[in-house]
Parts: sequence; C-alpha cells; structure tokens
Amino acid sequence: MEFLKPDPAASSDLAASNPAAALDMSVEIGPLKLKNPVMTASGTFGSGEEFAGYMDLNALGAVVVKGVSLKPSQGNPPPRIWETSCGMLNAIGLQNVGVEAFINEKLPFLRRFDTKVIVNFFGNTVEEFVEAAARLSDAEGVSALEMNVSCPNKQAGWISFGTDPVLLSDVVSRVARVTRLPLIVKLSPNVTDITVAARAAMEAGADALSLINTLTGMAIDVETGKPRLANVVGGLSGPAIKPVAVRMVWEVFKRLRYPIIGMGGIMSGQDAVEFMLAGASAVAVGTANFINPAASVEVLKGVESYLARKGIFKARRLTGAFMCEK
Repeated sequence: MEFLKPDPAASSDLAASNPAAALDMSVEIGPLKLKNPVMTASGTFGSGEEFAGYMDLNALGAVVVKGVSLKPSQGNPPPRIWETSCGMLNAIGLQNVGVEAFINEKLPFLRRFDTKVIVNFFGNTVEEFVEAAARLSDAEGVSALEMNVSCPNKQAGWISFGTDPVLLSDVVSRVARVTRLPLIVKLSPNVTDITVAARAAMEAGADALSLINTLTGMAIDVETGKPRLANVVGGLSGPAIKPVAVRMVWEVFKRLRYPIIGMGGIMSGQDAVEFMLAGASAVAVGTANFINPAASVEVLKGVESYLARKGIFKARRLTGAFMCEK
C-alpha cells in the first residue's frame, strides 16, 4: 500500500497552480472543530497577548493559555528554569492570576480573534477542579477546557491525579458533569503505561487527550553540589522528550483510537507531521515559543508545505497514517 497516496484533486488546475490554496487544514478533536491543527501549549504562550506583537493569533487553530487555578498562585521560588541539552527544566510551580482575574482581565483580549481559546486549568483538590471548571464554562469566549492532572492531590497524600487511575477517573467524571464545553485531559507521561491513564480519563467523560505533559527531571551544579532548581525537581520539555511523546501518542491511538493533541518538543512542521502520523489529530507548540515567538505559525507553514508537496489536501488524512506492522 502506498504511503499517503496523493488526493485525486492533486492534478487539478487549482492544485497545480497554487497547492496551498487547495488545502483543507480543518481538523476535529472530538467535538472541537479547528480551522487548522496547530495550537500553542499551555504554560509557554502566556494568555496570548504577550505574543500578539510577534504573530497573527488568527493564524492559529487555537490558543491554549497558561494554566489557571481557582485562586491566584505565586508559584515556586527562583531559580525556576534551567536549560538542558535539547530542552529545558522548569519548576515555575503553576504561577497564575486565578480564574476570576483571567476571566475579567485576560479573556477580553482573546475574544478579538477568530481563533478558538482553550483554557488549561488545575486544582489541588477535586473540589477546586470542579469549581474552576464550572466558572470557566460560563465565561464568554472559552471554546474548550484542558485539565492539567499532573498536579498533586493534597487530600490524597499529594499523589498526582494523573498517575493514579482511580483518582483520575474521579476528578474527570466530576468535572465532566459541570461543563458543557469539550473537555481535554492533559496526561502525565510519568507512568508505567500511558494507555491505562488514557482509558481512565476517556471513560470518565473526557472528550480528548493532550499527550504529553513534561517528564520529571533534575539537574545538579557539580561545583556547589546544589540543585539547579530551587524546587530540586522540575518538568523536562523540548526536543529531548519528543521521541517519548511520539511513542505515547502512537500507543494510545493504536490501542484506543482516542482523539489526541500531540505535544512534546515540536520545533518544525516536520515534527508536527510526525505526531500526526503517529495518531494526533492536532499538535501544540511549546518550548519552541521561548526560542522563537512566531514558532507556532512557522510550524503551521511547515505542515502546509508538507501537505502540498505530497499532494494531500486534507490535513486530517495525516492522523494515524503511520505504517507499522507491530
């Protein structure tokens, strides 16, 4: 079987003269419909306004904002970031302005654009998750919610929601009951089998999954013997984690066929295509935004260029097209 056989329309006059104009970049992630498959990753793009001077936010499929919690949080003390080989460690500690300030001060700016707004949110208890989701669901301009379940549950001995299928199922099911919006669960990769968490989240009421959040890591200053981060451990992101992320996307798609947003080290259109071939319906650009504020738009152009070169005029045809006998 030929890999990604060109569309019949590839020989049409329009396709031959202007391949980009013939592209249908729209994708669906469960009930969420986007004009193209490229969005930003939470925690790397602020609330969108910070990057608006570097790119046209209308070009994106969605803006995923920095995670918000029920109440404001100052996060962890510095130092909070350390650059690694092919990536970075961060222990920001989910600093944010809180749900109410986000709705009143940040969201009005995003309503100006013809781009879906996905709000990442979290809590330290199930009740905090539920109340935050309920308030965000009533806010004008929010298109979908993304749950960050990598945070610890202080009521269960600070065990991460995302690493315990029972805790995960409970919090997702309770949030799903209070929101009318598409619910995306952003899973932790710090588990033995990602498909267990994926199944728990989807069966509890999630509409789609984000794969993956950061891997746990640390760095030590060998001259002083002290940790590079005040929090000692942090989340590793960037190109170093891409092979792990692609593998987890493939595993979940291959076994379960769930709607997936792929992320983890995407720096180029080629990286984005790789995630989609593995099973992602859309992708999120994260750490690359710290290097190039217009990275997400350049990734989108790279995907468009790939599709045009291959004579494929529907971006959704990429999803799961990876050819593997295993």
